[in-house]
Amino acid sequence: MVNSTSHKCTVFDDHKVIVIYVLGGPGAGKGTQCARLVKDYDFVHLSAGDLLRAEQNRDGSLYGEMIRTCIREGNIVPMEVTVKLLENAMHDALESNINRDAWTDGKGRFLIDGFPRKMDQALKFDEEVCMASLVLFFSCTEEVMLGRLLERSKTSGREDDNIDTIKKRFGESLYYASPVIEYYRTLHRVAEIDSTLSIDEVYGEASKTIHAIFNK
Repeated sequence: MVNSTSHKCTVFDDHKVIVIYVLGGPGAGKGTQCARLVKDYDFVHLSAGDLLRAEQNRDGSLYGEMIRTCIREGNIVPMEVTVKLLENAMHDALESNINRDAWTDGKGRFLIDGFPRKMDQALKFDEEVCMASLVLFFSCTEEVMLGRLLERSKTSGREDDNIDTIKKRFGESLYYASPVIEYYRTLHRVAEIDSTLSIDEVYGEASKTIHAIFNK
């Protein structure tokens, strides 16, 4: 399909497929907020991290061990792997949701959580897969995020929920994501929300933002 916004051939047409990047540090509440937006606005939530964790455990995966090492050490998985996993997940969602009202005639709505983490990921996805409509950026202090992650670590079983990796992820999140957010700010495509507030207060602001997109 041809994406007339970017004048390049992309996999999905951004006039029909809405992509919203959901960014914020680890523990900023991205997953919690996405779950509520899915329920109220008929999105499909794709977590880059969840897709990578599933791929690392898939029998026969060529990338499993490499992904496992990157996640455990808090490093970024090569861009091509993450972008392809997201593209495949979008295809699957579009095929399986065709009978839902917001998903007819090739239309779809995606919240992509934890992506893009670097500029090369953002540009590759926008130019080759689908142009993003918005970046939903949940800003939060490290103190609040650390408290949430240490609480989560008691039950999550995730290899990256340990204090050393968490602190490394904080630094990398700020270093890599800041240029991405500033780039989309220049395009007037960033909605920043203070996620140190209560879950309901944060959702109220997120909901207003999404509602505005669908009522342009």
